[in-house]
Amino acid sequence: MMLRKKTHIILLIFLVFAVVFVFTSCQNLKVKNLRANYFFTRANHEFSDGHYRNAIEEYEKALDLNPELVQAYRFLGESYKNMYKPAVETEENLERARKALEALKMAYEKEPSNKDVLYSLGDMYDKLRDFEEAEKLYLKIIEMEPTDMSNYYVVAEFYKRYAGSTEEEGDEAAEVGKTPQEKAEELYLRRVETDPYNEQGYAYTAQFYEELLSVESMNKAYKFHKKRVDMNPDNAEAWLSMGVNRWALAYRLQQALSRDERLAIAKQGEEALLKAKDLDPSYPEPYSWLSVIYKSVLANIDPDRANRYEQLAERYGERFREARKRQAEREQLERELDIH
Repeated sequence: MMLRKKTHIILLIFLVFAVVFVFTSCQNLKVKNLRANYFFTRANHEFSDGHYRNAIEEYEKALDLNPELVQAYRFLGESYKNMYKPAVETEENLERARKALEALKMAYEKEPSNKDVLYSLGDMYDKLRDFEEAEKLYLKIIEMEPTDMSNYYVVAEFYKRYAGSTEEEGDEAAEVGKTPQEKAEELYLRRVETDPYNEQGYAYTAQFYEELLSVESMNKAYKFHKKRVDMNPDNAEAWLSMGVNRWALAYRLQQALSRDERLAIAKQGEEALLKAKDLDPSYPEPYSWLSVIYKSVLANIDPDRANRYEQLAERYGERFREARKRQAEREQLERELDIH
């Protein structure tokens, strides 16, 4: 009986010490986390101000106190990344790249489904021109969020940066049978297919083709502009884009076209620009582009009517200046009303 009583007392004492130890440990952990958050906040201020060396010191202090601060690893990596200079092979610069990757990989290891971390690490690999590793991370983002349209543009822009890349980088892309440019095109088309009723997708796809600047690509771009018009016939900006596309093809690629082809294309552009003007008479840009297409294309293609086209160019140039002046006055009035 006495032994049982002593055993009970010993267990009770042990339990009291255990509770005190756990409580003390929790309190210490809480204090450490509070201090870590303090340094993390200071680091963020330094990062926002572009003081990356100071930010690195503060992020490292925060992580010493709380190694689970994923965003501290991420922005520690971003700080080193901002100090890194691509293609500069000094020892100091290479060390920045190593430390940026080290911190960002740690953030990725702790939160492999964090979109911001994926972007940060992918961007660092991109700066290092490590196409394969960057591509894996960017494609994972699309897999995670296939309905977020902005992801398609980010990855497509990544591919565009490698169009016409070095032989070594090109070999990496060729392993899967497509060039970076072809992959970019595929993503723009996937974005349209994923959300076919969104005009923005067609606009960005048209812009992609126009940047390629060939007769074939300009005609593809024109089809996507036309789809925007078909979806929304009252969209003056879409009609304007069609008109500018036709001007660019007739003027910038004139050596690849016959006179009759240029004339037909320029007339398509004129028609689209006139439609944009009629839909929104206060919209300055259609007047400007009408002036440009009359003066730089139609007056040169059709010398017999050159004087007429020159006159139209002057007229629409004047109307553009008037419309732009009225637009500036409206914007100034809106700013004044906002102030008051």
